[in-house]
Amino acid sequence: MEPLQLNPVSAARPARPFRTAVLRGLGGFLAPLLTIVILLWVWQTLKYYILQPVETASRNFIAWQIADIKPDIPPDAVPHPEQPNVFTIDGEEYYRLEVDELIPREVYNTVVRRSDEVPIWGRDFYRRFVELEYLRPWIVVPLFLMLFLGLMYLLGSLFAVGFGRVFWSLFEESLGRLPIVRAVYAPVKQVTDYMFGQDEPEFHRVVAVEYPRRGVWTIAFVTGDGLTDVQKITGEPMLTVLFPTSPTPIAGNTKIVARRETIDLPMTIDQAFQFILSFGVVVPDSQIQQARLLSAATSENGATSQPSAVTSNVIVTQTTRGSTPNAEL
Repeated sequence: MEPLQLNPVSAARPARPFRTAVLRGLGGFLAPLLTIVILLWVWQTLKYYILQPVETASRNFIAWQIADIKPDIPPDAVPHPEQPNVFTIDGEEYYRLEVDELIPREVYNTVVRRSDEVPIWGRDFYRRFVELEYLRPWIVVPLFLMLFLGLMYLLGSLFAVGFGRVFWSLFEESLGRLPIVRAVYAPVKQVTDYMFGQDEPEFHRVVAVEYPRRGVWTIAFVTGDGLTDVQKITGEPMLTVLFPTSPTPIAGNTKIVARRETIDLPMTIDQAFQFILSFGVVVPDSQIQQARLLSAATSENGATSQPSAVTSNVIVTQTTRGSTPNAEL
């Protein structure tokens, strides 16, 4: 095959300082921004599905306990001489609402003074009064976070010692019998177990496999030995590997390949994850040093070579002495 000759004029690309600066700025700005967005999304989810229902139930319960609503004016009520809607009952002033219900004047004044919209019914007045006096955000949010973290710690401690695991297993088994819920719960549980579980991923080492065709090398995680039946048929050792995909390594394809068709890579699991998540941009320092040594050695020998580059669905290009690297793959 004839080496690909590059036109020096067309190969030279004009400098784009503005574009480079913008991309570098985005690279430095997007990481903290996406972190904040994810944390805000988690908080909004907890607030919408847990905090607000708990707050609503607490507000209704407190309002029901302290409510002092009189449906009509009792006979012993003494009207105020200057304010026709104010009555004194048993030494306490009450205000008559438009629906003829009477509530304490203190409750009425607090809600009217500190609310944009004035309720109509006495029960709504008390709900708003409880929000203003008892369920203030600077009290509710820290208290909710402490209770939530305490509950998670208690549940985690109980599950760690095995107490309650039977009931949880029965609960998960019942969810597994529901057709629609089962399809959603199973993958979500796998993701949450991976993100928040204490156990390390069951990946033994990182390998490179010539997949999906000759000349294309893909990073893979060894998850275990191949199935015994497959090894009996092939007559050679097999490996079960996971081919991750960028930028979500946990979403990939699991395949059984021959051990001889894999190449062990001097990378840790964390380095491989960083490499895949960054689309091959973040390379381990050991690989960079080896590439520099290889480049220096080939330069001294008068050979032109392109260092190997492996990505998730990564292509490794190799050139021989006297050949010109491909311009694009």
